[in-house]
Amino acid sequence: MRLAGKKAFVTGGGSGVGAVIATMLADAGAEVTICGRRAGPLEAVATHTNISATVADITDEATISDAIAACAPDIVVANAGASESAPFAKTELADFERMMHVNLTGTFLTLREGTKALNGKPWGRLIAIASTAGIKGYPYVAPYAAAKHGVVGMVKSVALELVRKGITVNAICPGFLDTEMTARSIANIVEKTGRSPEEARASLEATNPMHRLVPPEDVARAVLWLCGEGSDMVTGQCISVSGGET
Repeated sequence: MRLAGKKAFVTGGGSGVGAVIATMLADAGAEVTICGRRAGPLEAVATHTNISATVADITDEATISDAIAACAPDIVVANAGASESAPFAKTELADFERMMHVNLTGTFLTLREGTKALNGKPWGRLIAIASTAGIKGYPYVAPYAAAKHGVVGMVKSVALELVRKGITVNAICPGFLDTEMTARSIANIVEKTGRSPEEARASLEATNPMHRLVPPEDVARAVLWLCGEGSDMVTGQCISVSGGET
């Protein structure tokens, strides 16, 4: 129980990789608070003894501020996000703004409030779940990639501000995850191209040199490593969990 006595706050903890991260942190002994917009999925994850849930929208400044302050966390994982795809020429301004608002502004608010909560503590971890789209380009997701590149830049900058305060700040950058979000991407490909679900999944797997989707457990283990012994000198980094994708 190496994280016993630590408190963690995980956004988007009701499903996908967020739920796996929250569960692994709780299994390691941390007292975990998860947040999201839907009470049902949050409550299902919060059946774990060490997990509690609060409904909060990461893009609502007052709500996310209150939620993080109430938790008083030592570990903050900015995981919540969303992805949409469209040809660049057909991307409306509202589409672009929506991707920036959820993926960049929401992460900014989460990490900023996490920084406030960690003020004065001798130890802390701020972790953003970004994407390989934050370190390279992909077709048809320019707004999403722009937002994730922004997350990576923000992490590198905040890390330097906090580098002498016992607080590390890092981004984990997965490739296509084997989660509900990717399942929605597959459904979108099927709808727009007429491919079969198997063909659509294979097209995403082909971006990974291992030709597989990334297990969310691998991302959660990276989070645990950043919170464990031997990681104190790791800050301002983008850790790619992507099967060798470059």
